[in-house]
Amino acid sequence: MRLAMIGTTVGIAALACACSPAPASEEAAGDGSTDDDSTARVYSSARHDFRVTTVADGLDHPWSMAWLPGGEMLIVERPGRLRVVRDGALQPDPVGGVPTVYRDEGQGGFMDVFPHPDFAQNRWLYLSYGKPDHDGSEGATAVVRGRWEGDRVTDVEEIFVADAWGDNNNHFAGRMAFGTDGYLYVAVGDRMVTPNALADHPALDLSNHMGTVVRLHDDGSVPSDNPFVGRDDALPEIWSYGHRNMQGLTVDPLTGDVWANEHGPRGGDELNLIVRGANYGWPVVSHGINYDGTVFTKETHRSGVESPRFVWTPSIGVSGMMIYRGDSFPWWRGSAFVGGLVGQQLARVTLDGGDAVSLETLLEGELGRVRDVREGPDGFIYLALEHLEELTAVVRLEPVPNDIEPH
Repeated sequence: MRLAMIGTTVGIAALACACSPAPASEEAAGDGSTDDDSTARVYSSARHDFRVTTVADGLDHPWSMAWLPGGEMLIVERPGRLRVVRDGALQPDPVGGVPTVYRDEGQGGFMDVFPHPDFAQNRWLYLSYGKPDHDGSEGATAVVRGRWEGDRVTDVEEIFVADAWGDNNNHFAGRMAFGTDGYLYVAVGDRMVTPNALADHPALDLSNHMGTVVRLHDDGSVPSDNPFVGRDDALPEIWSYGHRNMQGLTVDPLTGDVWANEHGPRGGDELNLIVRGANYGWPVVSHGINYDGTVFTKETHRSGVESPRFVWTPSIGVSGMMIYRGDSFPWWRGSAFVGGLVGQQLARVTLDGGDAVSLETLLEGELGRVRDVREGPDGFIYLALEHLEELTAVVRLEPVPNDIEPH
């Protein structure tokens, strides 16, 4: 059964309290604690109560987070910096050795950081970013890997550059995830080509990478079982296509399922289960309309096109996401958590296998724009907050005992 659930009113209503959390401190509180946790505001949800505490502050558009086996937390800042939280403190200097980004504003900067699954042995760290061409006039989504050496990345090598060049600063996507199959999945955006192109849109053309999820070996080479290997009219890296701008990509560590979310234009944000070789239909099939209010398609589904498992109309500006499998919030195990930018919220979508069955909206309007969502090694839920003109923070949700006991 596949459900495309329309509208944010479907499912469980948000129960977060209306009061704002305590403002983030000016200095990093790396362990996430306040001076007195007993005074921190408590938020309620349908199942769990929780506090929001600051992990690191004074960040310039934090875009992504990751953890290393030794406990260090890595944070990507959009303008092209990689930061480290070590021993509870945000280190003052960025990590050296990282590549130069296409543009340090909009969507053309750093987008993701991900350690290799065998990082403890090989020290490989992966970075995705907007890569500039020879004169900086165009950019494309690219991935490099390098060896982590304390506060520097060495032996940097480029393993993937998308055939998705453009002179605008939009729709790079750039999220990465390692599958339980050991392969690297990378989201490539459609570079904001007009949806009025319909069937002629490059996201539906397998001869380029626009609007695709690609699947690679950890060195960037192409797996022989990718769906379009051997076809003269298709690029072999492509795993799925017909996407718009995927701002979230994650792998369920329990099932191995690959999930992504993508922005609709004006309405029609999607949560998708990524299926090998599938066409997701953008822009011929969509629940959205043009930003100016005009209609480019009336089709919301079509035979041969993979339907979304959930749709937000109006859009919340979906961003980073994860499937929660930790122990700190037992009622939430198996839920998809999705950040909202314009919606300024954290969305919890209850999943049942490959189906979305309910929605709970958390922290709506409380923290601002949520750019990324990750499960930390402690089982807490970490959010990267990204405001348009201000320095912001990484915070985390910590459980507070209540009278709703899990089975």
